[in-house]
Amino acid sequence: MAAALTLAERTRGRTAPNPNVGCVIVKAGRVIGRGWTAAGGRPHAEAAALAQAGTESRGATCYVTLEPCAHVSPRGPACSDLLVAAGVMRVVGAIEDPDPRTAGAGFARLRSAGIIVDVGTGAAGARRTMAGFLTRHTLDRPFVTLKLATSLDGMIATASGQSRWITGPEARAHVHLERSRHETILVGRGTQDADAPKLDVRLRGLEDRSPRRFILSAATTGDSVIAAPDAIGDLPGDHLFVEGGAATAAAFLRHDLVDRLLLYRAPILIGGGRPAVTDVGLSDLGDAHGRWRLYDARALGSDRLEVYERAR
Repeated sequence: MAAALTLAERTRGRTAPNPNVGCVIVKAGRVIGRGWTAAGGRPHAEAAALAQAGTESRGATCYVTLEPCAHVSPRGPACSDLLVAAGVMRVVGAIEDPDPRTAGAGFARLRSAGIIVDVGTGAAGARRTMAGFLTRHTLDRPFVTLKLATSLDGMIATASGQSRWITGPEARAHVHLERSRHETILVGRGTQDADAPKLDVRLRGLEDRSPRRFILSAATTGDSVIAAPDAIGDLPGDHLFVEGGAATAAAFLRHDLVDRLLLYRAPILIGGGRPAVTDVGLSDLGDAHGRWRLYDARALGSDRLEVYERAR
C-alpha cells in the first residue's frame, strides 16, 4: 500500500474531478502491475495496473488507495468490473469512495463476485494523498494549503517592505514543487500590486504544471478574482495554494479554511518588520491551542520547513 500511495502522488493536482489513485498488483510476492490515475483523470490506476499485469492478474492481490469505481463512464468501464473480469483473488483498499456513484458499491461488487476485500490498510495516508478529492466531495471546496516564508521572528519583510529573498534557493525550489501539485494559486491584491509575482513553476521539466492564478480582492472584479475566502468553492480543481500576503493569510485562517500550513523559516532575525499574519480574530489564547498538528519537518539548505495539518 505504501508503494501505491507513492504512485498516487505522481499526479496530485492533475486529475480533477477524478481522484489521484495509486494501484499495485502482487502475485507470489512479486509486483506484476503498477498504475496511477493519469493526468486528466483517465485511465484509472486499476486499469493501468491491470494492463501491465495482463493475464497474470488471475489469482493476484490488488492494493489500491481508493475503492474501485462502480459506475461506467463514457471514458471507460468501471474498475470494479475490470478487477472481476481479470480474476484477482483479493483487493486491499485503503478507503471508501465518497462519490455517491460508488460509495461502497465498488467493494460490494467485488465481494459478490467472490473476491476477498479488506478495507483500511493505509487509510491515513490515502486521506492525506487524496485530500483534494475528499475535501471537494465532503466540503464542496478545494483543499487549501497556506504557504508562509518567514524569519525566525515571524517576519515576511523588513519594515520598508523588502522581502526578496528571506529563504534560500532550496526552500524556493520546494515552493515551486508545491505549486506544481495545485490546480490554482492565490495571492491578495496588495501582494499582486506590490510584487507582481509570477506564481508559476520554474523547475526544469515541470514548467507546464503552473497553476491558474487568482487574486483575493473585494474591490476588483474579473474571471481571475474572488471577493472573499468563502468563495473558493467556485474555483476549478481540488487544490488551492495560498501564497500571501499577511492580510490574505489572516483572512483564510479567520474563516478556518486552511487545511495545511507550510512554514518555511530562514535562520535570520529582522525585528520590527512586517509580520506573516495579521489579526485572525483570536480573542482567547486558549482557543489557539490544539488546532494544528505537526506532520513533517525537514531542513532545506539553511532553512527549515515545518508542515502542519489542521486538526479537525
